[in-house]
Amino acid sequence: MEKDKLEQLLNDVAEGKVGTAEALQVLKTLPYDDIGIAKIDKHRELRTGHSEVIFCLNKTPKQVAQIVKKMTEYSKLIIGTKASPAHYEAAREVVPEAKYDEDAGMIIVGEMPEPKSDKVIAIVTAGTADIPVAREAALTAQSYGHKTKEYYDVGVAGIHRLFDKLDEIREANVIIAVAGMEGALASVLGGLVDVPVIAVPTSTGYGSSQGGMAALLAMLNSCALGVSVMNIDNGFGAGYFACKINR
Repeated sequence: MEKDKLEQLLNDVAEGKVGTAEALQVLKTLPYDDIGIAKIDKHRELRTGHSEVIFCLNKTPKQVAQIVKKMTEYSKLIIGTKASPAHYEAAREVVPEAKYDEDAGMIIVGEMPEPKSDKVIAIVTAGTADIPVAREAALTAQSYGHKTKEYYDVGVAGIHRLFDKLDEIREANVIIAVAGMEGALASVLGGLVDVPVIAVPTSTGYGSSQGGMAALLAMLNSCALGVSVMNIDNGFGAGYFACKINR
């Protein structure tokens, strides 16, 4: 189904010509592109406002390149997360204008949009080791047209560093707290601000951190209100959710 047909369906629903149940059945059968190694959801942007994102981890560079090439046919902005330099080089062979952010491990094809509003997403890390996940969140939000401000290495081990930036952080519309080790940063921020806090545990830490499980469980058990929790190292999910809150 092409875009104009989908828009007609939505208009028919709005005008009462087509019932909700009937429309849902149509939407469930919208087409996708089957390229063998992947079934690309062509109309996700029409449904959700954002096109499908390529999760590069455990895909071969050749597979990522195939998906990127196909998506250029109908997506103005393509994002690949958890991408290695090898993934990027393969993507660049088929789309020379592809860009790569090494810190975030992200491939971006297309122009980043101008911010849609002045609402700011603050991205706060406990330590320098958490920056890759924070950068993934920041680039995700920027790719979808949102302003970000990043505050690095302000964890609870030197909590005066956080207090030094607290007035600025409080001006944000939503806060992403990225922390490994024991993950205390999200709870501390949750008790100091009046906006939503999205907590992202990272796999940073010594043995007992269990690859981020300690931070994840600490954040899930936060006694601070207004804190939601992403999965371990899921900077993309945090950036995406922050955009939904901003909208």
